[in-house]
Amino acid sequence: MGRLTPEALARAYRDPVSWVILAVDLFPLIAVFQLGWGAAALVFLYWLENLLLGLITLLHMAAASARHGLNALLGWAALGAFFTFHYGMFCFVHGVFLMAFSEISNGGGTVQFDPFDLVNYAFSTGTGMIWFVGAILTLQVFLFVRDFLLRGEYRETNPITEMARPYGRVVVLHFALFAGFALLVLFNEPLAGVLALILVRAAWGVLLSVRRQEEIAHLRADQS
Repeated sequence: MGRLTPEALARAYRDPVSWVILAVDLFPLIAVFQLGWGAAALVFLYWLENLLLGLITLLHMAAASARHGLNALLGWAALGAFFTFHYGMFCFVHGVFLMAFSEISNGGGTVQFDPFDLVNYAFSTGTGMIWFVGAILTLQVFLFVRDFLLRGEYRETNPITEMARPYGRVVVLHFALFAGFALLVLFNEPLAGVLALILVRAAWGVLLSVRRQEEIAHLRADQS
C-alpha cells in the first residue's frame, strides 16, 4: 500500500480519474440525505461492490493469461472456477452475517441462504441501489480498460497475483465496516455513524488512488 504523504497525494490527484474515484466513493452521501439510507443499505452497497470486484478480478486474470496463449487460457478457466467458488463463498458468508444484523436492527425476520435471494435482498435495502451499484461498475470497467489493458498492466502481472488482490481489500476494509455496522445496530444507526462509514470507505479509496499512481509510475519506468 502506498504511503499517504502530501507529495503522494498531490501526485495522485493530478490525475482527474482520482477525483472521479473520490466522487463515486462520496456518491452515497446523496443516498443518505436524499433517499434516507441507513447503515444497512450502505454496508450492502459495499458488499455488492465486493461481488463486482470479483467479476473484474476474473477479467484481470483472463487478460493476464491471454498473452501466454491458449494453454494459459485453459489454465485460467480452471483457476477462475476455483476463484469463483472460493471468493463467492467468502462473500456469501459475509452477506449472510450482514443480513442477520440487518434483520436484528429491524426487529426480526428471516435470513436467506440462497445466493440469488441474498443479492435481491441487498438491492432492496436502499432506494435507487441499482444506480449506485451501476456507478461503481462503470468506474471499475473504465479502470480495467484504461489502466489494465491500454496501459499494459496485464503484462506486469499474472493470474495468481490478480486472484489474490480482492481478498486483502475485503479483509482490511469490509470487516472494519462489518464491525462498525454491528455497533450502529446497537446504537440505532445514528446519522454520524452512517456518515463515518462513508468517510472510512472514501479514505480507503484515497489510499488506493495513491497506490494506483505509484503502480502507474513504476510501469512507466519499466517501459522506458
